Amino acid sequence: MKNKKIQGEMQNLKPHIMRRLESLYDLSVPVGQLSTRELNEQLCAVTEEIGCEVAVYIDRKGRVIEVSVGNTWTVDLPAVDARSEVRLSGVRCIHTHPSGDTELSDPDISSLRRLRFDAMAAIGRLAGEIVGCMGFFTGEKDDDGTPRVQLFGPVRADLLNRVRLTPLIQSINKRLAKERTQATADEEERAVLAGLDAAAVGAAWTTEDSLAELSELARTAGAVVVGSFIQKKARPDPALFLGRGKIEEMAMFMQNERATLVIFDDELTPSQQRNLEMALGVKILDRTALILDIFAQRARTAAGKLQVELAQMKYSLPRILGQGLVLSRLGGGIGTRGPGETKLEVDRRRIRRRIHDIEGEIVRLAKERSLHRGRRRAARIPVAALVGYTNAGKSTLLNALTGADVFAEDKLFATLDPTTRALRLADGREILLTDTVGFIQKLPHTLVQAFHATLEEVVEADLLLHVVDVSNEASDFQIEAVTEVLKELGVAEKPMLYVLNKMDRLTDAGDAGAGDAAGGFSDAGDALPAVRRLLRGREGCAIAAKTGAGLAVLLEKITDFFRVGEVEMKLHIPFTETAVVTKLHEAGTVLETGYDEHGTQITVRLSEEAAARFRRYQRHCSLDKAPV
Repeated sequence: MKNKKIQGEMQNLKPHIMRRLESLYDLSVPVGQLSTRELNEQLCAVTEEIGCEVAVYIDRKGRVIEVSVGNTWTVDLPAVDARSEVRLSGVRCIHTHPSGDTELSDPDISSLRRLRFDAMAAIGRLAGEIVGCMGFFTGEKDDDGTPRVQLFGPVRADLLNRVRLTPLIQSINKRLAKERTQATADEEERAVLAGLDAAAVGAAWTTEDSLAELSELARTAGAVVVGSFIQKKARPDPALFLGRGKIEEMAMFMQNERATLVIFDDELTPSQQRNLEMALGVKILDRTALILDIFAQRARTAAGKLQVELAQMKYSLPRILGQGLVLSRLGGGIGTRGPGETKLEVDRRRIRRRIHDIEGEIVRLAKERSLHRGRRRAARIPVAALVGYTNAGKSTLLNALTGADVFAEDKLFATLDPTTRALRLADGREILLTDTVGFIQKLPHTLVQAFHATLEEVVEADLLLHVVDVSNEASDFQIEAVTEVLKELGVAEKPMLYVLNKMDRLTDAGDAGAGDAAGGFSDAGDALPAVRRLLRGREGCAIAAKTGAGLAVLLEKITDFFRVGEVEMKLHIPFTETAVVTKLHEAGTVLETGYDEHGTQITVRLSEEAAARFRRYQRHCSLDKAPV
């Protein structure tokens, strides 16, 4: 039995009106014809009685697939066939204008462009006669790149019905396909950003700040941001996230700016995503999907790629039924990249099976990494991990300290996979320094879980170097955001040095000194109060990783940290007790070994507890122990 659901504004509609609307589903239109006299008469008659627009959506077989009351901004539009941006949708819309003025309005033309209708027609009764106007694509574009729309009318409705739609649609589709073939595969995506302002007055992190960061994320993903919209609203609309009026405003703006993508600053529900796709006719992403897309571009190692795929799978699973527009499109683009992109269209059971397989493989790789860390612990090699907000300069600092050649760029999430390099300190001690993925505000818990393997180096580190972009006005908030993620990982109480980076953006880095309040900058000018504020109650220093200023102070602080609780001893081990030499290698770090006629002379660094066990061997050495 055919579904006869009526969409839109049905409040106060009388039962007999509902029956007349439902009867529209029983009508059919000859293939290739716009409408029929009977359908037009019934549409106008209902409109005249209720004083509202009535619309029907007809497929190419002439079947009425949906009936709605109200304009296209107050109804849920049908799930039109959008399998490709190359062709028309296969659905035409015929609706009434109660005023009798049948010229297509700007919202009508916007809907035609957004949903790629085969045709959009408006009809009404004027001086007792039904007249109408029809609009359709030409398959060409105006000088500004906007798809060109051809209007026919207003004329008598029976003249509109004489238009042969089938050859017209075929001709338009050929032109569209030809145009698309000429387009390059890496065609830029033009994005509009959208956010909800529900924050309290005076909040440290405003909606404008959040959208500015979202703009940087979009730029990192490869999009060009052409505009942004903020709506003050206490809570999100359950259907469209933003209000319908704001969505209509966005649609008109997007039409003028030829936008192809909308990115929302908060996570959308599956139903909100589907409703927005149908209302705006473009790809819809939220912050989480955008971050996942960036991760997909950045992943290089097997573990990184598996983690991206796992996160994409878990994110997409509840959205399978609501992502028809995005998942079925050809050509990819932002939000559709990554190792798991071709698997997002399979059924839920296969996706769950794939999730299970990936989790098993990640566990296996985690065990391998655990073995490597076990060998490092056995060798007693200290580990320091760079943590911080994304784009704070962690990779640049790793390169500056270790001479590594890790990819570093002024973009968010330039680093995804952890990178570890050896760093030799001034006292000869060798430590391992690890660069990790940056954190960001509004980072979903599920994303932290998915990338827990990447963050294992943070969990296992002896010292955390919290890198902060001191030139960013929101540095306080960024510190809080990183701290929250560290709490989630259970490592917020680990020893930490705060490294205030990018001082060169605030002051002349050539004035770097040592030991002052700026932690290495003797004349920081206006920047000094900010440094003092950020370091109040925190151990750290100020540097400029790009220029090298302040790095000596940082290295000294790292060395001091690893010296605490250790002593350096010169011992003499008789040849009759060579087993002690083996124990010294196990208990500490042997710095130097020599021999004389009585035994082995060893310089070793030990913890104070271990030093007590070997103190008796100092009596055979002419040099006393030297505390460090």
